[in-house]
Amino acid sequence: MLVRLGVGEPLRAEDLEEFQQLALSAGATPVATVTGRRERPDPRYFVGSGKAGEIGAVAAAESADVILIDHPLSPSQERNLEKLTGRRVLDRSGLILDIFAQRARSFEGKLQVELAQLKHLSTRLVRGWTHLERQKGGIGLRGPGETQLETDRRLLAKRVKSLTAKLARLRQQRDTGRSARATIPVPGTALVGYTNAGKSTLFRALTGADAYIADKLFATLDPTVRKLVLPGGANIVVADTVGFIRELPHELVAAFQSTLQEARSAQLLLHVIDASDPRRDEYTQQVNAVLAEIGAGELPQLLVYNKIDRLGVGPRAERDAHGNPTQVWISAARGEGLDLLKDAITERLQLGAKRGWLRLPAAAGALRAQLYAQGAVREERSERDGALALLVELPPAQLAAMARDPRVRLQQRRSR
Repeated sequence: MLVRLGVGEPLRAEDLEEFQQLALSAGATPVATVTGRRERPDPRYFVGSGKAGEIGAVAAAESADVILIDHPLSPSQERNLEKLTGRRVLDRSGLILDIFAQRARSFEGKLQVELAQLKHLSTRLVRGWTHLERQKGGIGLRGPGETQLETDRRLLAKRVKSLTAKLARLRQQRDTGRSARATIPVPGTALVGYTNAGKSTLFRALTGADAYIADKLFATLDPTVRKLVLPGGANIVVADTVGFIRELPHELVAAFQSTLQEARSAQLLLHVIDASDPRRDEYTQQVNAVLAEIGAGELPQLLVYNKIDRLGVGPRAERDAHGNPTQVWISAARGEGLDLLKDAITERLQLGAKRGWLRLPAAAGALRAQLYAQGAVREERSERDGALALLVELPPAQLAAMARDPRVRLQQRRSR
């Protein structure tokens, strides 16, 4: 059973539709929907005593197993509704956590979801522990009570500590791999956007990777990184990240920090937007809010308006007053406008490129070939000692990374 209220504002059909998609994505079968409007949440039931009674009656009449509330509930509000209705109650955060638990595939993803679930459960510990009913007293009913509750809390805190340590080690491994990639002059981009905007479809269309694609929310959780060859032969790295959503639980944002690091470490964010969605501007703001929360709010963005086939318009690229590409309109499912997108990525990643002479030993042929493959070499000359002097054009970060290679020496001008 689905419950959605307009709190302080009229109820919007789009919010209810998204909530229904969340329920379907979790594997639920909606049998009834209760809506309403309140000026402010009720401290006891959130929905108010009258609406709570209506919810209980409808749930009983429709034989609903679980009541899904599209709002964040306090632990006491959740318990009060469960006691009144006699059914399990799950708020929006709990529902999203359940979807994440179903979708996580990698070891790291499963640990991240479990950590988020435990942090969410820690405030609701009493609800899932039936042995604590012995606290009510009476002959033969006096039990450990708070002692048992504290034991459960200690066990939960111990598990949270263990998961945090494991994720810290995995984060270190991921950072090591990211550092290894950073030593190679290959720019990184990351696909970000509201969930179900078509990021994975675009990722597959660009890179040919076998990414999981489904018309459901949070189809992709675990990040995937693949190489993309741009026009002119330049190589970049593209990362497909988890989709965002309004009111994303803070437990998930905290748990998925290492996954979202792929977005923070990118030189350019490809912000994928469903062009056919009437609320695309609002969703864009939601994504930008999450990006700011994870420390990626200041990174340059290229807006990618996807699903133009639903609008009946053709692909196009839009530029700012300085002639730099800012928006590209495409259809990833039909492969329309991908060339425009690749050209725009090429232009954006070359903005602010810096030229410099690199001195390579004669044995560094593989590194030389890599620079040529990226399209970064502007001039090449041979030194008297057999070394190579290459004039390259790279973003400052990549040029500095190249200078850290022990085989390479950065020179202000070509030696004679």
